[in-house]
Order: sequence, then C-alpha cells, then structure tokens
Amino acid sequence: MKLHDDIHNYYEKLVVDKLTKEGLADNKDTDFIADLCCLILNQLPPKYIRYEVDMAFYLPQAERLQMEMNVDQALKSALRFLNENKGKDY
Repeated sequence: MKLHDDIHNYYEKLVVDKLTKEGLADNKDTDFIADLCCLILNQLPPKYIRYEVDMAFYLPQAERLQMEMNVDQALKSALRFLNENKGKDY
C-alpha cells in the first residue's frame, strides 16, 4: 500500500522556506542540508496535509506563528549539533 502522493508533512515546507530565507541552501553542500533537515524535522511534530491551500485557509495565525517559532528553535539546535560534531561520524 502506498500513501497518496499529495500527502506530506507541512513542517517540510516551513523548513525549506526557512533554509531558503536564511540562505543556508546556497552555501552548504547537499549532505549538510540533508542532515540538517533530518535533525530539524525530527524535533518537530508531524503535521500531515494533503493540500497547501487547506493550511492557508484553516490554520489560525497564532498556530502558524508558533509553528514558525518551532522551526526557528529546531534549526538553531540542529546547527549547534552539526557545528559541535563537525568531522565526527554522528
């Protein structure tokens, strides 16, 4: 059985948006970004959706802001971990 192709974790979009906004995707290699994304997403609760428009319409502004703050915190934590473990096999 395969889940529908449209089903995805909304936090993935928020993480990609944040990495793009911060310019991290431009100056880091793909392995670093992949590790960073995994570390960030593993700190966040999944929020599965089918259509982006549903989140834009139904998500209260306060919840959206909280989700963005959660991404900020997870990003800081993940960067700290990666920087402290540079060159280590983690």
